[in-house]
Amino acid sequence: MMKSVNPVTGETIQTYETHSEKGVEKIINSVDKRWQTWRKTTFSQRSELLQNLASLLKSNKDELARLMAHEMGKVLREGIAEIEKCAWVCDYYAANAESFLENEAIETDFSKSYVSYQPLGTVLAIMPWNFPFWQVFRFAAPTVMAGNTAVLKHASNVPGCAMAIEDLFREAGFPENVFRTLLIGSKQVEAVIKHPAVKAVTLTGSTPAGKNVASVAGSVLKKCVLELGGSDPYLILEDADLKSAAKICTAGRLVNAGQSCIGAKRFIVVENVYYEFLEYFTYEMNKAIFGDPCDPEITMGPLASIALRDDLHKQVATSVKKGAEVVIGGDIPDRKGAYYPPTILENVKPGMPAYDEELFGPVASVIRVKDEKEAVRVANDTEFGLGAAVFSKNLKKAEKIAETQLQAGCCFVNDFVKSDPRLPFGGIKESGFGRELSSYGIREFMNIKTVVVK
Repeated sequence: MMKSVNPVTGETIQTYETHSEKGVEKIINSVDKRWQTWRKTTFSQRSELLQNLASLLKSNKDELARLMAHEMGKVLREGIAEIEKCAWVCDYYAANAESFLENEAIETDFSKSYVSYQPLGTVLAIMPWNFPFWQVFRFAAPTVMAGNTAVLKHASNVPGCAMAIEDLFREAGFPENVFRTLLIGSKQVEAVIKHPAVKAVTLTGSTPAGKNVASVAGSVLKKCVLELGGSDPYLILEDADLKSAAKICTAGRLVNAGQSCIGAKRFIVVENVYYEFLEYFTYEMNKAIFGDPCDPEITMGPLASIALRDDLHKQVATSVKKGAEVVIGGDIPDRKGAYYPPTILENVKPGMPAYDEELFGPVASVIRVKDEKEAVRVANDTEFGLGAAVFSKNLKKAEKIAETQLQAGCCFVNDFVKSDPRLPFGGIKESGFGRELSSYGIREFMNIKTVVVK
């Protein structure tokens, strides 16, 4: 049995029957069988269905946003934006997939030689709860447009979102079993990865989960793409527009109540502007209003569960015990629900969770450094490598730092890190490997086939 629980009230919303071993086998075999015909459809046929799906998302965005608010606490405004982004990625691949996967001629001594992109088969997606629609659609849109089929193992606390996605595919007119949801627990995942009909796997989640999936996939030589945790550094240089930077950094830290792999997490500030930036940053963070995500006046909802809230507070408390200082927040509110206030910690040093670990919630670690050189060193002093940002009025200098000095997969100048269907997305080091989105993402689960004619 699987259930969704409202993080505001703690009440069970709905329970769901999980799929048995036989049920899982039946679904995977059905999806594999569908692939045999789906792979032969034309790009124009797939594109039409994906555009139908985009239209459905747009017309149902309010209802789907409310579902997210109830299951994992996302405020309605952010939920609506998430659904609109899902529609965007569908429209994007509907328009561009065919050109991304065109044969590429290569000049050789042969009369003809080229690269052809051919679908692999059924791809398993293991997805998290924090962006329960976007994480799925950024995988699903390119996957089905490429001629692959898909099975989804979603996070166990958002089964309603998982089933809603399957229903949307069906309502959009996709043939049965092009996309299916598996309501299973984590213990059943290994068998699904090893199933002969599953040809590849993609996971968005924690680094330990990614290592486990990579190990299983590697044991059966199956391709995987991993988008894992992050502790994104934001460098505030001496010549930054501090007021603007503070607003942008706050938005990057508090999006989705801070529950984002690419959320701004470590704010590395050059000492000459440290106190001025901290003043602006504190003002912006204090403006957040947290409460019921269905209230339109609220800017930040609860964390997804009490357990996640308590884990975050333990990291804060341990950091404070080791010498970090609380500027604002840092205490569990005396109210019902999985709430945690916007929190700023300063005097953060190596050896503290606030420095070494990913803080998955609205907690900002502010670190003072001597100069630009030390800022880059501290930014790279992490096992993670997902995103990073640089704030400076000297765009040429900031761009050079972003391109050549920061060890991350996505580096932004004067803005917070975000995903975009047009740009490749992914990390390095403990933040994973492979890329999603853009032309790079759709080619991850293709047979990049060399064809030669003598």
